[in-house]
Amino acid sequence: MRIVELNENTKGELLDKLLQRSPSNYGEYEKIVADIIENVRTKKDEALFEYTLKFDKFALSKETIKVTEAEIKEAYDALDSKFIEVMKKSAENIKSFHEKQKRTSFIDTKADGSILGQRIYPIEISGVYVPGGKAAYPSSVLMNVVPAKVAGVERIVMCTPPGADGKVNPGTLVAADIAGVTEVYKVGGAQAIAAMSFGTESVPKVDKITGPGNIFVALAKKACFGYVSIDSIAGPSEILVLADETSNPRYVAADLLSQAEHDEMASAILITTSMELANKVSDEIDGFLKTLDRSEIIRKSLDNYGYIFVADNMDDMIDAANAVASEHLEILTKNPFEVMPKIKHAGAIFLGAYSSEPLGDYFAGPNHILPTNQTARFFSPLSVDDFIKKTSIIAYSEEGLKAVHEDIELFAKNEGLTAHANSIAVRFE
Repeated sequence: MRIVELNENTKGELLDKLLQRSPSNYGEYEKIVADIIENVRTKKDEALFEYTLKFDKFALSKETIKVTEAEIKEAYDALDSKFIEVMKKSAENIKSFHEKQKRTSFIDTKADGSILGQRIYPIEISGVYVPGGKAAYPSSVLMNVVPAKVAGVERIVMCTPPGADGKVNPGTLVAADIAGVTEVYKVGGAQAIAAMSFGTESVPKVDKITGPGNIFVALAKKACFGYVSIDSIAGPSEILVLADETSNPRYVAADLLSQAEHDEMASAILITTSMELANKVSDEIDGFLKTLDRSEIIRKSLDNYGYIFVADNMDDMIDAANAVASEHLEILTKNPFEVMPKIKHAGAIFLGAYSSEPLGDYFAGPNHILPTNQTARFFSPLSVDDFIKKTSIIAYSEEGLKAVHEDIELFAKNEGLTAHANSIAVRFE
């Protein structure tokens, strides 16, 4: 793994390189996605069946598009019972954490009879996309669906591509059942996003779509935003590790590779004040690559977006971490809790040698759907807030409005909106 001195030039080059992975830079695919969306809007189920046959090699129909109870039972039978129990434990941890995020409506009354408030209630229909392809991720099903259930969403629709045999990954189906998905449809890709955005004869229109996917899914979510709400336009996975001379190089190497194995565009970065640690981590990575199953993907990821930066001091490390605003940030220093308050931008922060990133992916409870591509500067992890709406409540008494009506009329007149001013004035003629 390449070892580079950290300075302003190399930091700038890194940021430019990472931004190249953003879905916003894949304009050449936008026309393809736009055509798919329009086709689904106009031809509905017919288009879904055509694309499923083309991309997934299965002849989908009105009779087979929706997953049945029998298929869910078959999925349970196909899985190791111990794995099912682990998924249930994970779901409970996720539920427990997200229940602490719930908010309540409020009403504020004043002496003059005026009432101000905010009503909070869940969206009606949530849609979740679950990819197939290189790997199935039951953990993402739990992370998308459990917060929606905690928020009170009553109908949760899931779309995921079938295999050539027409079946859905059993882990995906069991996770959906554990989490509380209402219905599952065998549709993948940009066409699934279009179906949930506009509705077809089989797939209902939803209010919000969450969940990861490939570049076509990401661009489809971007294109459909406005017709439907979305969580974010997710980019490739990334991890940044801050480490010093006290860190265990084997742990650091293993944690970097845990994200590099996602795909060839994943980013794995180490920033350290120790050249000795840098060299040891590089050697450990070489050793792991001889044994890991997805070593070919990992090698390409590290060749493209893998770096070890050696910094002069801890302040430079922290400045670089805030500039990168990584999806996952591990702090494996002597005193990680002293470093943490200085971190302003990160999707999730993992503290100490025994808080490896996969702990957050699978089990701890905080959501693993996180902002990528430096969007942690202004986006947050998926949460209960993503599945609620807020409505303002305003009720003024005659006494309350009389005390301020001249102020409101003056404001409106200064904006040139005399009908606004008149709407207040007529009440005090």
